[in-house]
Amino acid sequence: MVILRSAAVDAPEAHELLAEYFQARTDGFAALGVAYRTTFPAPEAFVPPAGVFVVLDDDEGAPVGCGGIRLVADGPHGTRYEVKHLYLRPETRGRGWGRLLIDDLESRARAFGARELVLDTHHSLEAAAALYAGTGFVPTDAYNDNPNATRWYAKVL
Repeated sequence: MVILRSAAVDAPEAHELLAEYFQARTDGFAALGVAYRTTFPAPEAFVPPAGVFVVLDDDEGAPVGCGGIRLVADGPHGTRYEVKHLYLRPETRGRGWGRLLIDDLESRARAFGARELVLDTHHSLEAAAALYAGTGFVPTDAYNDNPNATRWYAKVL
């Protein structure tokens, strides 16, 4: 049984997963001829109630995925949290664990009083776009100036 647990964003297992995530983005962007800007997240942005970071452990207890939410400026529906750094190791994809991560982060955002979840992504990440659409996110206007993003999504809670 997989386990989702809170973790400090700078804990060793979280840092390792984030380093893999950023390397995958860097490699993917390079294949498109685009530079990717890596910015490791500020730990204080993922401490409740400002946010939370979770690590997903597989059936054997090994960390294989992560993601977080952080408080951002209020939106048209009120308190808004942003989904950040959703990642699963490639060998674990297709098992429904991305949905588990999104559902868990949404539940935590609701507990913090969120009225809306937002996220940004790149158009080349089609599997991610399918996951977001499948979990109720819809395209929205850009809410930030992330140079790595080409698509923005929102979900009213």
